[in-house]
Amino acid sequence: MVTSYVSTRGSETASLREAVLQGMSPRGGLYVPTQIPTFDWPPPEGSVAEWLAPSLFPSLEPDVARRIAQDACDFPFPLVQIDDSSFILELFHGPTHAFKDVGARFMADLVSLFATGSGNEITVLVATSGDTGGAVANAFFGRRGTRVVAVFPLRGVSETQRRQMTTLGDNVEAVAVEGTFDDCQRMVKECFSDPSLSARHGLTSANSINVARLLPQAVYYLEAARRFREPVHFVVPSGNLGNLCAGLIASKGGMPHAGFTAAFNRNHGVADLLQGSSFETRDSIRTLSNAMDVGNPSNLERIQWLYKSDDALRVDVRGDWVSDEDTVRAIASVHRREGYVMDPHTAVAFAVAQRLDAGVTPVVILSTAHPAKFPEVVEDAICESVSMPETILSARQKNELMSVIPPDLGKLKELLDGGRQ
Repeated sequence: MVTSYVSTRGSETASLREAVLQGMSPRGGLYVPTQIPTFDWPPPEGSVAEWLAPSLFPSLEPDVARRIAQDACDFPFPLVQIDDSSFILELFHGPTHAFKDVGARFMADLVSLFATGSGNEITVLVATSGDTGGAVANAFFGRRGTRVVAVFPLRGVSETQRRQMTTLGDNVEAVAVEGTFDDCQRMVKECFSDPSLSARHGLTSANSINVARLLPQAVYYLEAARRFREPVHFVVPSGNLGNLCAGLIASKGGMPHAGFTAAFNRNHGVADLLQGSSFETRDSIRTLSNAMDVGNPSNLERIQWLYKSDDALRVDVRGDWVSDEDTVRAIASVHRREGYVMDPHTAVAFAVAQRLDAGVTPVVILSTAHPAKFPEVVEDAICESVSMPETILSARQKNELMSVIPPDLGKLKELLDGGRQ
């Protein structure tokens, strides 16, 4: 069965290859499957990723889909119990210690598959508020025929996040923007809206706007859900909403659930929407949970397309937000009581989860990054040092290479045309 993809902004359709390599539709919409992938519940014993991949991408040969899934998800997703009803799903055991590794590695294999024999270089242009850039850079590093350009806010990522992009070299270029993530995302989207530029460089996106990045993230929701006898309530740290969108697609495909809560920091426009207000684009605000500092999340468009109305969305998804002070208190209190260390994004979700009704159980909180990626925040909260994985220590010893530009589309286009500045 060949599944096509349709734009959220009209009737434009694309094959999987076209959707992956284009990233966005020509009119700026996001691609969604014309039919939501469905599956029988529960999954069999064994790898959920290998079982699910042929359903997520039915236009691939099943053996090819399973092989890509095996390569992309070759690390565990531990479930850690925090109290009687709360569990933390650790998604940071991949090579860059962030949940983005799942989708980035799957996408890299798909792009390589589709690019084989084309003779044309593909430029993966990605805007990142933190972990996406490092995960994408790692996944594509050294792959022939691909060039990665990671665009990030100069003062909006942690040192570790920055170094995971700036210390690789080879086919990976890091571009620091003297602005916000919303500036970065706007510039990248405008590049994709330029047909000449897109054709000249073979542009594709590795943000969660790309279906190859988004859909594989359904894997860990199913992996968590099958470990419980009763439906799970998921609490999701939320910024650009790709993580939440993947969970909602999993639920519409057949995964039983007891609802979702989207957890936000002070960039809480979507939380306000979920609580009954209308959504308004806002300038992003810098917080301790920087990967969630998004004022205009791309995947809201996809989620609203899936649900057709905001009232229908509010049936499945709650929204709430917490301050930086709440975030630090959550890190400190969980460490003091349980000896467990959370990163700031997980702490946002944990603090929001504490406000859920007592009858909501079990609750699974998605932990999106290793706490060692944010040592300044975490160590101040717990008053002790954080254990550093070897890969993070190694990145801190290497020289950095990056271009620094103002939030100007023309400067980014010049860089794409001329290489590193």
